[in-house]
Amino acid sequence: FATEHPGFRRYWYQGKAELTRYALRQARYGETHDGEAVLIFVTEDFLPKLQVKQEHGDSAAGISVLKLNAYKRFYTGIYPYTLMTSSFTPATGAPTLKLSSTVQEWCGQVYTQVNRRDDGLQTLTHSYFQDDADQKMTLPDGKMEDGIWAQLRIDPSRVEVGSQEIIPALDSIRMRHTALRAYPAQVTRAEGATTDLVDHPVTSIAIEYPNLARTLTIYYETEFPHVIQAWEETEGPFRTTAIRTHAILDDYWSHKGVSDAPYRSALGLTQ
Repeated sequence: FATEHPGFRRYWYQGKAELTRYALRQARYGETHDGEAVLIFVTEDFLPKLQVKQEHGDSAAGISVLKLNAYKRFYTGIYPYTLMTSSFTPATGAPTLKLSSTVQEWCGQVYTQVNRRDDGLQTLTHSYFQDDADQKMTLPDGKMEDGIWAQLRIDPSRVEVGSQEIIPALDSIRMRHTALRAYPAQVTRAEGATTDLVDHPVTSIAIEYPNLARTLTIYYETEFPHVIQAWEETEGPFRTTAIRTHAILDDYWSHKGVSDAPYRSALGLTQ
């Protein structure tokens, strides 16, 4: 992909999305469960005031964002978990403007949304579970783990390293019933990193939360377009991993017919 479309604009503004499938091994309930994840990156016009996709009206009112739909699905015994988090990050590399996240399983579902506004991060949560219930609050302006993925694809050098406070991934917060807020974190970058998840040296970015005993490590290519090859998440003795298996560039919204099912095979989807 990068050879055919070198440079940010050539790659991300060709009217297609980048879809990458990962073999997922998800830690849950003290065991590891097989599943799959798909990262869907695509640029689109975005209205920063309403914080929704711009579909009509004055083009000058919109900005370009790199949207990520991060999808995961795995089974725990008889029933499935389906998770998706959407992030909207300005193509300039400015801080992520909006997150929305759903966690669905057969006991119930949870929805969380975060909007970056002038007065801080406006958060809204609806949950089936009593201790989460419905919540609405404004957090101090800050960094969000879910925004780091798009920032890596835009310009990895702009991801700040060192000690800082970060809001963990929304699906991680909800599955662990952790309070939605920023936590102390240590961010480190390593070039020439090796891992059992990738067959060659890559660059890694690790976000460690000492208070949560949780670390997320993302392994990506140093060269543009900074392909994400794998990631792992450790929490105590438990490890979740995801390994890149397939990738395509496609205007997938145009392939929604029964006859388009072969595209699923091209992406390696099994569920």
